[in-house]
Amino acid sequence: MKRYLALLMCGLISGCASAQQKVVVGLGYIPNVQFAPFYAAEKRGFYKAEGLEVEFRHGYVSELVPLLLQGKLDYVVGDAEDAVFARAQGAPLRYVMAMYQRLPVTIFSLPAERIESVRDLRGKVIGIPGAFGSSYTALQALLAKNGLKESDVRLNPIGFTQIDAVRAGKVDAAVGFVNNEVVVLREQGVKVNALDLSRAYPMVGSGVIASEKTLASVAGVKKFLRASQRGLAYTLANPQGAYQDSLPYIGSAAGAGQLEVLKASLPYMRSAYTDKNGLGYSDPAAWASAVNFLKSLGRLKSDVKAGGFYSNAFLTRGVK
Repeated sequence: MKRYLALLMCGLISGCASAQQKVVVGLGYIPNVQFAPFYAAEKRGFYKAEGLEVEFRHGYVSELVPLLLQGKLDYVVGDAEDAVFARAQGAPLRYVMAMYQRLPVTIFSLPAERIESVRDLRGKVIGIPGAFGSSYTALQALLAKNGLKESDVRLNPIGFTQIDAVRAGKVDAAVGFVNNEVVVLREQGVKVNALDLSRAYPMVGSGVIASEKTLASVAGVKKFLRASQRGLAYTLANPQGAYQDSLPYIGSAAGAGQLEVLKASLPYMRSAYTDKNGLGYSDPAAWASAVNFLKSLGRLKSDVKAGGFYSNAFLTRGVK
């Protein structure tokens, strides 16, 4: 009788062993409060409630995606662009949940550099994480839209050291996120000029990417995404709590301005489309716009369809 009751507690008559499925998630950046929805989902027991034991691994998305395709990771949280270009080259993966509905990329600088418009970038040294990812493509799009070439500026790959590089004058400006580096500097009392790149590059924001092999286990994918959707909902409703949940994960990265970074990230987690359908859902119109723009840059073939890169089919409708 006791064993039967224990099995009922697990939610599985067949036994508890299968109730805790190990899931390894690659987070495409250094430990950062912007991943609070996932940290909170773990700390609040949302994954455990779905029978999942989740392990997080941080790193460059360019390193994580190959691990995903090798089966060493179950999911990667990265830029939508990462999924688009990888799938366009034949990689069997798909973007299945949106953390951000739009891309918060920016070019920021100190006022002394007098960079107040795109034309002021000419001849400037611009720090970039590297020649990859949405921030690099956004910069290329911004320059092209304003009649500039990469040769008109000097690009300096600096990894994720944008704040220190700008403050120390190692670069004149840097590509970053308006809800991250810009917020941190302003919280430190540093005045910052920030250029909006979103109009030049209408890309969908970062989210969850999964391999087709992972997606074959439909029930398991739905469990992971449902718990992650609950993490988004909790973060939006209680950013202070989500921030506290993030502290064990971000460690030394926790510092002045991190709660403000999270609060500045909240507007990117929802849209009119998610208000209607549920958090984590991708807006087909936004995807069509992004893919069409990449076609116009010659980065994608003209015959590809936006619907081939993402799916809402694994999400739980109405999570708000």
